[in-house]
Amino acid sequence: MSGSSPILRSGYRGRIAPTPTGYLHLGHAATFWKAHERSRQFEGVTILRIEDLDLQRCRPSYAEAAIADLKWLGVQWQEGPIYQSQRRELYLNAWRKLRRAGYIYPCVRSRRDVAEAAVAPHEEGPIFPIEWRAPTEEGMQCSEPRGTNWRFRVPDGESIVFHDGNHGFITRTASRDFGDFLVWNRDDIPAYELAVVVDDVAMGVTEVVRGADLLTSTIRQILIYRALDAQPPAFFHCPLLLDKDERRLAKRNAALSLRALRAQGYSPEEVIAQTKASRPR
Repeated sequence: MSGSSPILRSGYRGRIAPTPTGYLHLGHAATFWKAHERSRQFEGVTILRIEDLDLQRCRPSYAEAAIADLKWLGVQWQEGPIYQSQRRELYLNAWRKLRRAGYIYPCVRSRRDVAEAAVAPHEEGPIFPIEWRAPTEEGMQCSEPRGTNWRFRVPDGESIVFHDGNHGFITRTASRDFGDFLVWNRDDIPAYELAVVVDDVAMGVTEVVRGADLLTSTIRQILIYRALDAQPPAFFHCPLLLDKDERRLAKRNAALSLRALRAQGYSPEEVIAQTKASRPR
């Protein structure tokens, strides 16, 4: 199955989607600047979406800082900011559609259970065991998702293929490279995979620009697009930037946050140049 993409030059709509759990760092700057450049290249529209569903970890102050830092960097958007925390009913409607069609099922297994059941290390993390999968009819009578995890039932053995604008053709095989995945968490929060698909469809996004660590996540999302009878956008996955210890940049890298770089007197042009000079992976 292939996730075909629309023609980019026809009404391009991109998005920038920070998660406000910390300050933006140099890796974010690289990805968001690329999204900004791609939108300008195709004379398109950019949407700013704040992915703040996890209310325990997300902070309004980080969202405000992200908006300020993006403006300082020179990243522009024409729509937003739009907050995921205000869009719950959209995600519930998608959950209901997937439940009615039998694509998802309730699951009492935790992340720890899955990790402990893994028989061998896997590049993409532990794979959910097929023998733990619930019957198709289980959960059909549930009127809401709260109280348990919900997983998407992947098509065992099917190879999912999409063309990435930066990496070329990407292929993953269901139940070999990835397993049944979460679409709703037991703490009543929609999972990333579901929320971003619902939002990208609702916002008419034609290309998603993000980091290369989400290549397999894109494969999962293509399955959700298919289950929701929606057209996947085009995808462009940026190389990841590494720190001095050869680790992927994360929000723990306070010294490389845009806040810190601004305080040190860096200009936006110097920060952008640094993203291009940093070692990618």
